[in-house]
Amino acid sequence: MSSILLAEDDENLNFVIQDHFEQEGFEVKSCMDGHEALESFSPRHFDIVILDIMMPKLDGFNLAIEIRKIDEFVPIIFLTARSQERDRLKGFEVGGDDYVSKPFSMKELLYRVNVFLRRAKKVQAQPDSDLRLISQSSFDSANLVLKVREGIYNLTEMEGRLLQMLLDNKNNLVKRSAILVEIWGEDDYFKGRSLDVFVSRLRKYLKEDKNLTIKNHHGVGFTLLDSNCSE
Repeated sequence: MSSILLAEDDENLNFVIQDHFEQEGFEVKSCMDGHEALESFSPRHFDIVILDIMMPKLDGFNLAIEIRKIDEFVPIIFLTARSQERDRLKGFEVGGDDYVSKPFSMKELLYRVNVFLRRAKKVQAQPDSDLRLISQSSFDSANLVLKVREGIYNLTEMEGRLLQMLLDNKNNLVKRSAILVEIWGEDDYFKGRSLDVFVSRLRKYLKEDKNLTIKNHHGVGFTLLDSNCSE
């Protein structure tokens, strides 16, 4: 049984989400504020976290930051009524993996949760180590560990999927639309802006390897260039 940590201060919406997912066979720990959610998360593991942004005591952004200090890999989905781009991007910057805009259907939220759970099962089905050597770096996709010279980075699932996609097409253009559909499930404007955030993170990790560059083909896509490879 998959477990969900739900933090939503709207009592009615909290109940509806919890009831719907429990009927679908999930175990749901429901919290009404960010502080309660953090206390619930600390002693145990959850398969996925669903966070409202505007909550008392500890908002969703700061809660996500604290959760990421404990678990770098658990998928975090934000529930947001905010429409401004900077607020949505901030969710990705603090460690979120996806967002659902209010009002939303339970069918949409269930779909997004199941997408992350299916991906997690695929990772678990992989060998304990799937090491990929690139230039002066290596990427263990099974454990989401990137080593760049002396640096070691534990990637989030979304960062790992993006890097893997670029690696699989090394020195070739990968279109933005293909990345968005493969990783986020849809070619959406705001998801596209979040893609730029994830690319920036990967560039930061890879900057010590002078042979690797992520080239931006403006409005089209990205290419992971390896100057040591002629592929």
